[in-house]
Amino acid sequence: MALQEGTFERLRAAGCADEVAYVQACLRLFFNSEASASTAPAPAISVANVCDIARLNKVATFVLKALLRPPAGETPPGLLEWLDTYRRRTIAMNSSGIMDSMAIDKALRDRRIDFVFLKGPFQQQLLYGDHFMKPSGDVDILVSPAGFFKARDALRSIGYEVAGKSRSVWWVRFLGEQHMVRRQGLKSSTVDLHYRLQQPGSPSPRDTDGFLRRKRSLAIAGSSVPFISASDTLLLSCISVAKALFNREPCAGYVCDIRAAASRLSEAEQQNVLDYAAEQGLADTLLLGLRAADVLLGGAGTLLSDRATRILSRIGNEDLFHMVIAPWLSSLKWPQRRTVLWELCGREPVRYLTEAGWAASADLSRRIFERPESQ
Repeated sequence: MALQEGTFERLRAAGCADEVAYVQACLRLFFNSEASASTAPAPAISVANVCDIARLNKVATFVLKALLRPPAGETPPGLLEWLDTYRRRTIAMNSSGIMDSMAIDKALRDRRIDFVFLKGPFQQQLLYGDHFMKPSGDVDILVSPAGFFKARDALRSIGYEVAGKSRSVWWVRFLGEQHMVRRQGLKSSTVDLHYRLQQPGSPSPRDTDGFLRRKRSLAIAGSSVPFISASDTLLLSCISVAKALFNREPCAGYVCDIRAAASRLSEAEQQNVLDYAAEQGLADTLLLGLRAADVLLGGAGTLLSDRATRILSRIGNEDLFHMVIAPWLSSLKWPQRRTVLWELCGREPVRYLTEAGWAASADLSRRIFERPESQ
């Protein structure tokens, strides 16, 4: 985290308005098949800052693919080389993650544990036809609360151990997850084992086990693995955006996933997603993610986009755009977290008080049980 904070300070001092605009233009090119890379602005910008913005938001490969779309436009010297190196590293990282996932899949199936993969290379293949769009250093797995400790034991049987920082009450009870690490020489593999899908401070799904019931099978390497449904893929990306905004972290990569997932839905399917999100108590979390996609990538003119305009309406589009892609800016006026929680709870007093109480309990637990060196 210290490295990211240092990068934030450097970007804050530099301003980076042109570099942020350049990355946004490239992302819009990626999602607009009728545009060409020659329309992307190429001012006298800092390549180092463009690279930092793309890396922090996990959108470097999106930028690369946009810039390589014929006819190729002018690019700042050195940018394509850096992006290509980043892409190669992503391929190596995600390939390793896919192999780890296959071993994990076998271990959990052998123990007859109900589970599903989240995010990662499998999701990228579904959304973009490419396993290597974003670097994925961890394998994310969801199990039921009843299966959590069984799954942990199964992972231990193939060499994974709980990472020290995630042993605390705060991680297990309030975050509902643990990191498990397997070390083989200089190489390590990490699994994020979940039974919850949101941190305290933002609304959680009412029926997390439903993500297991609705899972689908994905063909991979001559086998198949369980992955969450199309509706849950969209909803989980919106959950990730809410979490990132709560923590004031850049999240353009998640926002791209929202646009990619939503663009695959017919109008009838869009209405079904709205109804489903309401059942999960996440209608406003869904709308927040959709509005973020519209301000970053341009309005889609769909049923979902029309509904999304009302969420957090006191935050202007420009501010929300910068909260997504450049949260380090000192000029940003962030809303109070309790204000965002109130909106995401649908302005329902009972739900708001429940979620706020849960968040307060989690914060107290973290202060009591988390050692300073494990922060």
